[in-house]
Amino acid sequence: MHRLNHPVYRNRFLQVVADALLIAAAFYLAFRLRFLDDQHGMPHRYEVLFSQAVPFVVVGKITVFAMFGLYQKWWRYVSGRDFMTIVRAVAVASGVLVVLFTVVQPFDHDLPRSVAVMDFILTLLLITGARLAVRLIVERPTRGDRVPKHEVLVVGAGSGGQMVVRELQLNPNLGSTAIGFVDDDPRKRGMRMSGGLKVLGSTKEIATILDETSPDEVVIAIPSAPGTLRAKVVAACRDRQIRVRTLPTVFELLRGGVQLNKQLRDVQVEDVLGRDPVVFELDRVGAYLRDRIVLVTGAGGSIGSELCRQIASVEPRLLVMLDHAEDNLFEIDREMVEERHFSTVESVLADCKEPHRMLETMQRFKPSVVFHAAAYKHVPLMEANPLEAVRNNAIATRITAETAAASSVERFVLISTDKAVNPQTVMGASKAMAEWIVEAAGQKHPGTRFASVRFGNVLASSGSVVPIFRSQIERGGPVTVTHPEMTRYFMTIPEAVQLVIRAGDIGAGKGEVFVLDMGEPVKIVDLAHNMIRLAGYEPEADIAVEFTKPRPGEKLHEELIGIGETRQPTAARRIRRAVREVPIDPDWVDGTLNSLEHMVMAGNEANLSERVVELITSQGGDTATVSYDG
Repeated sequence: MHRLNHPVYRNRFLQVVADALLIAAAFYLAFRLRFLDDQHGMPHRYEVLFSQAVPFVVVGKITVFAMFGLYQKWWRYVSGRDFMTIVRAVAVASGVLVVLFTVVQPFDHDLPRSVAVMDFILTLLLITGARLAVRLIVERPTRGDRVPKHEVLVVGAGSGGQMVVRELQLNPNLGSTAIGFVDDDPRKRGMRMSGGLKVLGSTKEIATILDETSPDEVVIAIPSAPGTLRAKVVAACRDRQIRVRTLPTVFELLRGGVQLNKQLRDVQVEDVLGRDPVVFELDRVGAYLRDRIVLVTGAGGSIGSELCRQIASVEPRLLVMLDHAEDNLFEIDREMVEERHFSTVESVLADCKEPHRMLETMQRFKPSVVFHAAAYKHVPLMEANPLEAVRNNAIATRITAETAAASSVERFVLISTDKAVNPQTVMGASKAMAEWIVEAAGQKHPGTRFASVRFGNVLASSGSVVPIFRSQIERGGPVTVTHPEMTRYFMTIPEAVQLVIRAGDIGAGKGEVFVLDMGEPVKIVDLAHNMIRLAGYEPEADIAVEFTKPRPGEKLHEELIGIGETRQPTAARRIRRAVREVPIDPDWVDGTLNSLEHMVMAGNEANLSERVVELITSQGGDTATVSYDG
């Protein structure tokens, strides 16, 4: 009885009791209908048969229903797919009943065939009808004074939009009611969809529709909607001071189920960049990680933590999270275990610059796949600390790659950056060196498949321009932009990580560099203006935008393909291969890295940034000059 106090078990118990009564009623009615025209009523032998068989029939059918999972879902949430399961369950239960009565013959009298047929029909009608009735009662529209005052216009009449409408109907406590749909599919125009709501027009007519309906709020219910569509809706609503919220994106949906009252959120700058979202099926592209041991370095960082989240969703045998920052590692470990309930995880506090510790870790866990995301990335900070830039981005990459090869790792994937292309800063030069280290390792260690994945800026990562702009706007400005013509490539962190996982499964493993398709570059000043408007202000009128000057080594326009490289397609639509015209010389890479290591060990930072860039771009002779002649 103690378990019945739990809502889940209590609900299942009530469903079983209700089904038992319905099954008994169907069996009784089948007998009555069979002998309805008989002047003498039901013969005594069949009354005895009914009284003897009804407990047997009820228990047997309930057992079959449970095997088909009919008690794993509340009746109020049944769908068309569930009704098909009910039909199969009733058919199997009735078939088993007939077989037992005719073959086993547990009772003195046989079951009339007409009774068996009518019992099947009546059981099906009562079981499905009860569930449908419950759903209709729960979803009935509110009336009179209970009608919510907050009216919502839903953009998107597909499954996402219908989910929003249904959730509003099921939860009157949300205080909102849907008044109609907006959808660009011409076939849906004028049609009535979920909840009897009409498709009022397309997003091209959004301004007119808003003026005619005057909603209190607009919900964008298209998880895969491009940024241009979201921007159009946001602009029209902002002009009329109507709040806009959106369903989670495809990648947010991948992280778990949606609860409208918790995950419906305000539109963010990531939603209105005007670029098509990257859509992959993570279960398919990450299938090579399933039941494998995977190690992620820099696991507490922006990219590393998202790698851990997505890798966990494809069920590896073990996920090893390595980071030398205690707080970051603690946070991702807590998230994995406590929030995501992913227990097959090991957190390792270690530094990739320590060869003995890395070799010990590799040989202890024996990972099949290593994603090397540990790196320093902030350009001005690295210019001020060039020793650490080279030590952490280049030397640590060699240590991690070599210990991975020595431990028979199958795949090694380096997370690189567009700043490694024709580098002009010590950070970019150190990442270019990391790419060359991985390419050289691919030639020296054919037993391990090495690859680098190069991409531009990721939105909302630590220290990126978006959180900086957001904090400046919260303080009332000014928002500082380096140059009016400066552009950057942008991609959301989940998109970039899923492409990284996909890139880890393509290529020959000879240290190839894969380049993510980042879409069109975005002007930083346009990004600033969009963020100011999303915050409810007007650029210059409410929040000032000030231009500074580029910092040393900072480019106006980043590149994804360098001098001496050509872009080639791959099996993945959004991933390209950057092919060097002259292959890298592993001996030159070792010699150059040894020179850099001696410079770092000497500890002389005077002009080290310029000297490192010069060494990377010119000291390598013909190979370096062809590759990155800047």
